Amino acid sequence: MDLTTVTIEKPEEMNFILGHAHFIKTVEDIQELMANINPSIEYGLAFAEASGPCLIRKAGNKPELVDLAVKNIQAIGVGHSFILFLGNAFPINILPELKQVREICTVYAATANPCEVIVAESEQGRGIVGVIDGFSPKGVETDEDIQKRKVFLRMIGYKQ
Repeated sequence: MDLTTVTIEKPEEMNFILGHAHFIKTVEDIQELMANINPSIEYGLAFAEASGPCLIRKAGNKPELVDLAVKNIQAIGVGHSFILFLGNAFPINILPELKQVREICTVYAATANPCEVIVAESEQGRGIVGVIDGFSPKGVETDEDIQKRKVFLRMIGYKQ
């Protein structure tokens, strides 16, 4: 078995969700979910089938994001994996509902950080071992950092 890393290629501030699902129906269920949450959210989705024709299935309402999703899921090359790129939204806006989609088994990452996917490859195929999301900690927050965090969360509307 070989271990490799695949870097998610995306614009710096672009949020995405990477996960594992078990059925081709995932694509349509996520597509319906996105329309029901907020039709103004821009998104691109790619899902890699793990049996049958083993195609990359795709959906979305912004062609550039669909193309980005396809490019990244091709590079990852893991059956039953999916990647969802978001515009005009953050993962926090959809994660609770996304986790309720029956086909979704795991969410590996939901971030705008630089991200590497750790992939194991055997004779059978490839699997996601985990992700490296962002960077290692550089220290522990101070009282001043705590205050800045609280101000930031209120500034962007996530706390009152």
